[in-house]
Amino acid sequence: MLKVALVQLNPHVANIEENSNKIISYINQAKLKGVDLVVFPELSICGYPPMDFLNFSEFVNNCNKAINKIAEECTDIAAIVGGPLVNPLPEGKDLYNAAFILEAGKIKQTIKKTLLPNYDVFDEYRYFEPNNEFQLVTCKGVKMALTICEDLWNLNSNPLYIKNPMDELIKFEPDLMINIAASPFSYTHPQKRKEVLIDNISKYNIPVMYVNQSGAQTELVFDGNSQVMNTDGTSFCMRSFDEAMEVFCVENNYILPLDNLRKTYTQNADFSEYELIEWALVQGIRDYFKKSGFSKAILGLSGGVDSALVQVLATKALGVENVLPVLMPSQYSSDHSVSDSLKLIENLGCKEHFIVPIKSVYTEIENTLKPFFLDKPANVTEENIQSRIRGLYVMALSNKHGHILLNTSNKSELAVGYGTLYGDMAGGLSVIGDLYKTQVYKLCEWINKDQEIIPNNILIKAPSAELRPGQKDSDSLPDYDILDKILYHYIEENNSANQLIEMGYEANLVNRILRLVNMNEYKRKQTPPILRVSPRAFGSGRRMPIVAKY
Repeated sequence: MLKVALVQLNPHVANIEENSNKIISYINQAKLKGVDLVVFPELSICGYPPMDFLNFSEFVNNCNKAINKIAEECTDIAAIVGGPLVNPLPEGKDLYNAAFILEAGKIKQTIKKTLLPNYDVFDEYRYFEPNNEFQLVTCKGVKMALTICEDLWNLNSNPLYIKNPMDELIKFEPDLMINIAASPFSYTHPQKRKEVLIDNISKYNIPVMYVNQSGAQTELVFDGNSQVMNTDGTSFCMRSFDEAMEVFCVENNYILPLDNLRKTYTQNADFSEYELIEWALVQGIRDYFKKSGFSKAILGLSGGVDSALVQVLATKALGVENVLPVLMPSQYSSDHSVSDSLKLIENLGCKEHFIVPIKSVYTEIENTLKPFFLDKPANVTEENIQSRIRGLYVMALSNKHGHILLNTSNKSELAVGYGTLYGDMAGGLSVIGDLYKTQVYKLCEWINKDQEIIPNNILIKAPSAELRPGQKDSDSLPDYDILDKILYHYIEENNSANQLIEMGYEANLVNRILRLVNMNEYKRKQTPPILRVSPRAFGSGRRMPIVAKY
């Protein structure tokens, strides 16, 4: 029998010393459980994605020094640790994305990643050379086909790559597959991951052990969800969005948990979509602050649904005492905007909030600029001034009190440019910038499922920026139910205007919305990092030119 521990590590990118100390700690815990092999995720020594840190030779050298230090701890136990490996050949890229097999106090073997993703948020071919040599890993007589993340994902009707590593490895008759991964979360990903593992088992007829990174790195959230799956379809899944270690026993080509894991944890795919999204956003906020060295957040609380949701998520991530809501009413703000915000503050138990009116400052700015406006009629200029005053206020308070400003823009607004640069688009982190407005409401409903946390009046009143008398979002935008569907087909599914019209959407509306999306790319280039929960988020996963015509 082979005892294998899977550790879904939450590393800190580039914090090699902290990462290596955590890895050694888990190895020592695994020793106490009689484990033979402990397995860590892809690039676990440096965290994923290290990005251009990989261009620094000192960074790569430090990674390799740390791996050698970890190897010294691997006596009476073996470990698999992910890290960058120097390519000794002058041809090709200078590095491999590798798995280091550590045993008897040294590096016993290295396995290199074959399939290097270069789409969406991934750009591994920028740094790494693909593998072209194949070999198994053996521990206590068990032969293992060790692959790295993408290496298992090429089984579909439209493969990205011309070969599959497992097609080569299966020739050596392995007993099982092990895959180490750093696979970011999206609300569609758990089901796709499950399907990929099933497809590999169906094709190669051996069980699989899969270990994934957990935690968040800037805008990317990793859900862990490490799991094992047998050829008869039985599977055991570790908990999501947490760093954790579980021990499994491999005997006669069958994998079982050492403890009663089946009753404790379940597949990510069994949770509701909005439960997963909530966990992901809370994890994203928590790790962004912790890994940046901050503990306190500030945000503008408007009385609308977006800022209310961000307030709730931040409170869950950081604690109610660490989130400062600021109400900034103007002469156009309705009474319920303030009262609804105060009700939310009461429901959450916030100990402190600020109310900072903007009317007097707005009037002064308006009077100052009046001679230079040359009697031109009021327009969006005056609305944006109000938004930028609020941005000034919260940034000043952020600076003074050492808080990070949380941005509250949603994906619908970011898509069509319904926001003010250096005003409501300001912030250090965009919490819900990957949720369409309709998704924002659904997540609020999920949060309110057991009790009314977000006041119901916030959820039922018509959305409004309240920058002019009687203003409603519907004055400027189509109904969100229609808008979000068109945006989803265009952004996530890459459908053209003609394809959308063929789906039955009105031509003028489609052309108007797509024009708004395309002409506001310059605004999105200036937004804070957006926590990614969809298959196609604004940011590094969607790269569009600013000056273009299509």
